[in-house]
Amino acid sequence: MAGNRVLLPQNFTPNDRKALDFVVNTFGQLKDVEVTLFHAYTPLPQVEVSHSTVTDKLRSNMSYLQQQINDKEAGMKAIKAELVEKGCAETNIHQVFRPRKKDIAGEVIDLYGEKQFETIVLNRRPGKVSRFFTGSVSHKVLAALKDTTICVVT
Repeated sequence: MAGNRVLLPQNFTPNDRKALDFVVNTFGQLKDVEVTLFHAYTPLPQVEVSHSTVTDKLRSNMSYLQQQINDKEAGMKAIKAELVEKGCAETNIHQVFRPRKKDIAGEVIDLYGEKQFETIVLNRRPGKVSRFFTGSVSHKVLAALKDTTICVVT
């Protein structure tokens, strides 16, 4: 088992890229570090549809959304490959790719509870007044977790 378990949530944004670069630069060459990449996606509803113009459009949209999920799963594999390329041991890189049941902060907190990571690396998007009312993922995670290292990359 690795000495330090790092959780790196991904949503494939430029800010996630900064967090990934931070993990590579900070932990990439350390052999006792285990990195878990995490992405929670919005699941598609199971809809029985008959053939009609409206339902054909719905089916087309569902196909598009399923392709987006597949692309993100492929993106997780690409990030894992990049971590390996930059020096992380492949056996120390794990992926958690699962459907969302809560908001993203809740999903991160739940995964932390399941695996007990020593370090969580989050990113923070500057600005956006709407986060003042809804709260950001990083603020919610910081408020909920104790006795762990949380790095917020801006």
